[in-house]
Amino acid sequence: MKISSFVLVSMLSLIGLSAAHAETPAATATSVSALCNDGTSFTGTTKQGACSGHKGVKAWNASSPSAPVAATPAAKPATVSTEKPTKSEMPTVAAAGGGAGKVWVNPKSKTYHCFGTEHYGKTKEGSYMTEAAAKAAGDHAVGGKACN
Repeated sequence: MKISSFVLVSMLSLIGLSAAHAETPAATATSVSALCNDGTSFTGTTKQGACSGHKGVKAWNASSPSAPVAATPAAKPATVSTEKPTKSEMPTVAAAGGGAGKVWVNPKSKTYHCFGTEHYGKTKEGSYMTEAAAKAAGDHAVGGKACN
């Protein structure tokens, strides 16, 4: 009887240990998120490569309470550039909030881009609104073409 009890306790403790080891990767897996300098967001398991191609990280979002926070190296001091942005620095991903029925209005040029076009939501400055509201504000379609 003592032997079978010992065997049973040993097996249960092994099962408990293997369950604890199985939970370890899930417990240490973290989810990091950040706001990129071009306004897009990033979510991933590591900070490496975050906002790559989106002008870098603007701000790191708080991790979930159960996730451990990794130490980050000291940030480099910000440098201010007086140069104009090049075409490659313009956003490549459309800003959030648009969709069918809305146009992207560039306030500097007073033009708007239709949903699905190359520059829709991608100019450095702009906002979404209906085509009728854009026309009422004195904006015009790029190339004079009305949206479908």
